[in-house]
Amino acid sequence: MSITSPTSTLWVAYGSQGRVAGTVRRTEDGYIVTMAAADASVGTYPSMEIAKSALHSHMPPGSDWPMFREH
Repeated sequence: MSITSPTSTLWVAYGSQGRVAGTVRRTEDGYIVTMAAADASVGTYPSMEIAKSALHSHMPPGSDWPMFREH
């Protein structure tokens, strides 16, 4: 019996007011960033740190760094 890791992992980003700002999903292709209520992703990035920065850059100007929780 072998143990396999999940093909994707999801982190939810919460803004300073506790509202969901977006998500980062790890896949075999990279880290996919999707903003809350968006119909399409912002893009796919090679690392979690770059994906977090991309998500933050798409938040309203002056937004605090979001809190990321794995789900």
